[in-house]
Amino acid sequence: MLIHNTLTGDKQPLRPLVPGTVRMYVCGATVYDYCHVGHARVFVVFDMVVRYLRHLGLTVHYVRNITDIDDKIIRRAAENNESTTALTERYIAAMHEDLARLGVLPPDQEPRASEHIGDIVRMIEMLIQGGHAYRADNGDVYYAVQSFDRYGQLSHRVMEDLRAGARVEINEAKADPLDFALWKAAKPGEPAWPSPWGAGRPGWHIECSAMSTACLGAHFDIHGGGHDLIFPHHENEIAQSEAATGERYVDIWMHNGFVRIDDEKMSKSLGNFFTIREVLARYQPEVLRFFLLASHYRSALNYSDAALDAAREGLTRCYLALAKAGAATGAEPDPDYVARFDAAMQDDFNTPGAIAVLFELVRDLNRAQEPAAVARLAATLRHLGGVLGLLQDDAQAFLKGTVGTEGPSDAEIDALVQARIDARKARDFARADAIRAQLDAAGIVLEDGPSGTAWRRR
Repeated sequence: MLIHNTLTGDKQPLRPLVPGTVRMYVCGATVYDYCHVGHARVFVVFDMVVRYLRHLGLTVHYVRNITDIDDKIIRRAAENNESTTALTERYIAAMHEDLARLGVLPPDQEPRASEHIGDIVRMIEMLIQGGHAYRADNGDVYYAVQSFDRYGQLSHRVMEDLRAGARVEINEAKADPLDFALWKAAKPGEPAWPSPWGAGRPGWHIECSAMSTACLGAHFDIHGGGHDLIFPHHENEIAQSEAATGERYVDIWMHNGFVRIDDEKMSKSLGNFFTIREVLARYQPEVLRFFLLASHYRSALNYSDAALDAAREGLTRCYLALAKAGAATGAEPDPDYVARFDAAMQDDFNTPGAIAVLFELVRDLNRAQEPAAVARLAATLRHLGGVLGLLQDDAQAFLKGTVGTEGPSDAEIDALVQARIDARKARDFARADAIRAQLDAAGIVLEDGPSGTAWRRR
């Protein structure tokens, strides 16, 4: 199993610190609004990683945090005239709902920053004692970047170049422009917790260092997140964690590429985002999941209706093959296809290559005639699709899916199909053809077969 490591810039073999067990931490959402498609890519990518490692027989301890203390959360709650707790609870519930629809499995642990204040304070105390942090005149506590000589190793940047481009806010009391806040002194009306440096709240970066080490230990196997987190967030996590514990923090760093619209990163700050629930109002959940996995996780992904339509067409091909196979069950997956699928996935989770194997299966399943071969190929397609979290719906239910459609209801379609059958029996072929044309205009495809007439939405 080779995985691209952002820290080294090349692919490295996965060698778990505890044989047979992978400990993985992924930076989750800051919950002040609905999750958008960029968030969905992070969630789906690392869900795929967990599913595949478990498919290999590894035990995976997966931790994905929630940031529920943050400047954006405080501002949004103030705008809404509500508490930060009420705001975050509402959006956490919405996030869980969206992710369940996308087939994203719950993590083994989902720590919240507000529940780890004690761990955060203890880590800051360790950094101060080790000479890596200081309390400034304004009451904030800062990390002293100059004290960590490996700063810039993840983002492959030189400290002096970073310092030249750093900005200092007027109200900050940093000793160095690169230093960053570990603890922010309380301001009127903001949530605050007690600490040795007075009431306040943690900075964003220290939250993940404290939560990850509390859940997984000082040294673990994989840390993941979006490409935008490499600097400064993950760079700062390394500096904090390794300075506090004296141990290597993470062996393999994984980062997924941006989702882009018109060549710009999809983000709330740019205002060019689509929420997950907006997309799922128009497309079935597996279509969005297929779209997110059809490109390699490290590549940039261009969002468009055309790309989602293409994903729906590809998924429809798979479900059509499964529908034609019928209820054939009980067969074991074909080892040759599994081996080709694994060869793609073990090369840095090459999902485009793995999906190509699924389409080979679809082609061969459509050609197969012998019942045992049909059952074996259908079982293999279901099994390998399931490793990616795909092809988990009932085939006919997917093909008749009503998401985003404004045409006739299922009952109306069934009635027209029956009317066409009756017309054909009465040899009224003109009426039968007219009904087919009516359904075709409504985006309904009819397929006549030995067992009758099936329909699906185009």
